[in-house]
Amino acid sequence: MRILLLNPNMTQAMTDTMADIARDVVGDRAEIVPLTAAKGFPYIASRAEAQIAGAIALEMIAENLDGIDAVVIAAFGDPSLAPAREIFDLPIVGMAEAAVLSAAMLGERFSVVTFTPLMTRWYEDCIKSTGLGSRFTGVKTPGMQEIDVGSVAKDLKPDLIRLANRAVLEDGADVVILGGAPLAGLAQQIAGEVPAIVIDPISAAVAQAMALAAMKPVFMERACKPAAKSSVGLPKALADTIAMKAGA
Repeated sequence: MRILLLNPNMTQAMTDTMADIARDVVGDRAEIVPLTAAKGFPYIASRAEAQIAGAIALEMIAENLDGIDAVVIAAFGDPSLAPAREIFDLPIVGMAEAAVLSAAMLGERFSVVTFTPLMTRWYEDCIKSTGLGSRFTGVKTPGMQEIDVGSVAKDLKPDLIRLANRAVLEDGADVVILGGAPLAGLAQQIAGEVPAIVIDPISAAVAQAMALAAMKPVFMERACKPAAKSSVGLPKALADTIAMKAGA
């Protein structure tokens, strides 16, 4: 089994960290194929950036499908998750959705803790789109400050622990999701300091991708699949996919 771990952010170090976590999850049961965006943004931090990165993610998937059994879109806002599922015939998993679905199976109420208030409304929308908004206690973040995505997990670790505890003690969350690819790997580090289950979204996404691929779903013609059509100016692999050409 081969899982494409697609980071639509341009930061290679972020991809490397997530790939290491993914390999710990799958062990010898699957191969992780990491891929980092070659254009776009160092880190996606808004709805507008997610729209742009989502188009890039579709290109990346189309160009790297050979021998792949499942795809993980490794950015917490799940850019182009629904569109990818429309046009590609294999399991596509997003970090945010996977974390939320895992939280729903591990507890009754869950919260998201992340590192900047700039992403609060976008993340709220993303969580509510899963249909589990009634079990969501909200997003907690530290105040506005300069951040380095390469070191934010270390720099803000005490603040994130404090916020996770507030989510549990004040809001009644029994599961805390650490939102944002730069926080990958922090869940295991702080689990003993939070009186709740702490979820690492990349671990949840990779585990779900592996499970879905193992189910061997059959992607026949579906009523929701968009009609084939020609396009202008798109990369060939993506244009061929949309045109439904053989071998696309």
